[in-house]
Amino acid sequence: MIAPDKLKVLTSKFHKEIDTFKSNKYTEENVKQHFIYPLFSLLGWNMSSNEDVKYERTIRTDMGRKAPDYCFYIDKSPKFILEAKKPAVKIHTDKNSSYQVRCYGWSANLPICILTDFEEFAVYDCRYKPKESDSTKIARIYYFTYEQYEENWEKVSNYFSREAVSQGSLEKYAKKVKKGTETVDKSFLSDMEKWRKELAQNIALRNTNLSLRDLNHLVQATIDRIVFLRICEDRGIEEYGRLKEISERGNVYKNLVNFFKQADDKYNSGLFHFKKEKDRGTSPDTLSLNLSIDDLKLKFIINRLYFPKSPYVFSKIPAEILGNVYEKFLGKVIHLTQTHQARVDDKPEVKKAGGVYYTPKYIVDYIVKNTVGELLKNKTPSQAKKVKILDPACGSGSFLLGAYQYLLDWYLEKYKLDTSKYKNLLYEDKHGNWYLSTKEKKDILINNIHGVDIDRQAVEVSKLSLLLKVLEGENKDTLEAQRKLFQERVLPDLGNNIKCGNSLIGTDFYVGKILDFCSPEEKYAINAFDWDSSRGFKNIMSSGGFDVVIGNPPWGADFSKLQKDYIKGKYKTSDIENESYILFIEVSYNLLKKEGGYGMI
Repeated sequence: MIAPDKLKVLTSKFHKEIDTFKSNKYTEENVKQHFIYPLFSLLGWNMSSNEDVKYERTIRTDMGRKAPDYCFYIDKSPKFILEAKKPAVKIHTDKNSSYQVRCYGWSANLPICILTDFEEFAVYDCRYKPKESDSTKIARIYYFTYEQYEENWEKVSNYFSREAVSQGSLEKYAKKVKKGTETVDKSFLSDMEKWRKELAQNIALRNTNLSLRDLNHLVQATIDRIVFLRICEDRGIEEYGRLKEISERGNVYKNLVNFFKQADDKYNSGLFHFKKEKDRGTSPDTLSLNLSIDDLKLKFIINRLYFPKSPYVFSKIPAEILGNVYEKFLGKVIHLTQTHQARVDDKPEVKKAGGVYYTPKYIVDYIVKNTVGELLKNKTPSQAKKVKILDPACGSGSFLLGAYQYLLDWYLEKYKLDTSKYKNLLYEDKHGNWYLSTKEKKDILINNIHGVDIDRQAVEVSKLSLLLKVLEGENKDTLEAQRKLFQERVLPDLGNNIKCGNSLIGTDFYVGKILDFCSPEEKYAINAFDWDSSRGFKNIMSSGGFDVVIGNPPWGADFSKLQKDYIKGKYKTSDIENESYILFIEVSYNLLKKEGGYGMI
């Protein structure tokens, strides 16, 4: 491929004034405007379009205050990150720059990233877990200088032109799995499993009055709260480094509890719910406030969330990736020995199934598009607000996240058609890009998204994933402005949207039975759920049911003899095959409106 004449003009201009461009007075912003934007425009990218390139705000990280970096998109899907430096930086040997861009690309789960100051152009394979000690050559797949742009133009175009990327050039590269690569989800899962083991053993040792159920809840809640607040730090929503500062003082857990209480006041999330409040759908967590955890165990966790122990850039990790991590994380459960010591094992159903299987994003997107997308055709935003979407076995929330993201995109496109009419539901940045307000994202979530799962931990993870999605793109300033304008806390309480219960078994299971026949633990495991009751979705069911039911129902679930007898008497499909997913199909049809949309695996 012949290099365009405009490329020759750019390289010639740089060569003629190289001393000026390499001085410290010539800034990163200068090189972007004068060279990097024109370079990628030659590759077919619209550098002024928020659809093609997103310019992210300045955030503080472990590597200092970071100027905006750029993510290139095709059809709203991120493809690669570009990190720009001023020409005074020696990219060839500067380890901080290569480590920084690799952390961003790896955390975002993207296969390739670019580091350039125009004078130098380096491409890195982001599938290798970054280490601070790595030389600039580690994971670098090619490198050249501005004098070699013309001879490398075909290679650059074949990977990074808009046309090539839209045809899957980077995905083709990613298929070539290389020895030593480790994706961010596998790494983070490994870390979380270590934290769970450390916390479970310590909490069981220091709090001998806890039941097994409470132990499982408290371990996960502690991890969830720390991870949530650490993500908020990287997104500029919370003061950066506060968790780390708490870990370096004495009485770590006591100080963490104070932070958690402040988060309760700020976020209104069930993740931080420690006191009784009117109209809350769940009971407050009082156990967490009096827990005893050794300082060293908490320091071990928190220190691995910060540089240099951590390569994670939490502002870059997609909510879908966290959902993938949690889906596998929930495949194990804590058990107590007779001496009240904790151990972690696979759940019985996971052992039977041979592992945890997470639904790939492209399948979620396909099902959502062909159910939610079809239903929304020709609807107005006010009509769409009445659409009720359900996943009756939501797990960590992958289908609910997919549906919610589809709705956010759909509402935004509708509102952009008449920004004056919807000005209270939008805000505009300095680049002229429009975004949904925090309040509108909350309203969409509360109005449209619903889920049920029998596993209490899965329900909490599903809520966490959705709440993190609400906070995407937000910062401290945008959230404070919303709080002042609407006089309400940052996040919605999802207790009335995402519920814990057995989608297949209602309280009629107990009719005609002696209640003492089932032990408290058996009743807890059955977790009977009535869709038509106030504990269920009474208002939705009385209005005809849900508009859309989607998901990946459990396959191969085990039922006791009592449960099998109940199922046989209740479900028409029970004689077809002794398989739980068929029962979920029947339940789903029963929950659907007559003209509802339905999609399951």
